[in-house]
Amino acid sequence: MLLTADVGNTNIKLGIFDGETLRFKLRFSTDTGKTSDELAVEIYSFFKIYEIDSREIDASIISSVVPKITQPLREAIEIVTGVRSLVIGPGLKTGMDLKIDRPETLGGDIVCGCVGAYEKYGGPLIVIFMGTATVIAYVDDNKSYCGGIIAPGVGISLDALTEGGALLPSVDLRAPKSVICTNTVDCIRSGIMYGTACMLDGMIEKFIEESGREDCRFIATGGLANATIKNCSHEITYDENIILEGLRNIYFRNRGK
Repeated sequence: MLLTADVGNTNIKLGIFDGETLRFKLRFSTDTGKTSDELAVEIYSFFKIYEIDSREIDASIISSVVPKITQPLREAIEIVTGVRSLVIGPGLKTGMDLKIDRPETLGGDIVCGCVGAYEKYGGPLIVIFMGTATVIAYVDDNKSYCGGIIAPGVGISLDALTEGGALLPSVDLRAPKSVICTNTVDCIRSGIMYGTACMLDGMIEKFIEESGREDCRFIATGGLANATIKNCSHEITYDENIILEGLRNIYFRNRGK
């Protein structure tokens, strides 16, 4: 079985594939202060809880946007499974042409998500990643990553608003029943949730206009994506596993390394 790891700024997501089937998903917080031994204990504990036999893991691949934790996680996986992980970066074939100024600066999670989305849905695609940052990417029908935008994530926007406004309370991230609200808490919720949805709709229109492709499919992933896209006017498909699936696809392109 193949162990895939997507290291984000907030969470580390593990996926275990048996062939093309995603059998297990695990998630724990990203903590750059943890040693490889501490991470190994955490992974081992998850395996025990979910009755996963570490001896069945015969391959592993990691995508990481947090360099400080990449090597400790790689060592932890090797401690638990005995497998040396591939790491997304220079030297690995992704199968995607990166038509941007400095391809080496593109986050591994974005590459993997776009690969996973293209393999599953074809192109052209507008892929929305909603994590610590909100990233919107355009992939054409030749499997080329053509660029995109980076905006503050929903959580960062909310934190900046409530921390900067002395009288503004922190709220949970759910959309109120109407856009026009009559109390402070719902006004904040409306501004964050409906405001983000309007931003996504507006950016989609800009992407379509600049690409000249009205036949794009819209795919979203990330922790807050499902709740947000429900408020969009475009029909956006939520797919929580495209980064893990992209990792699986890239592994099989490079498994001889």
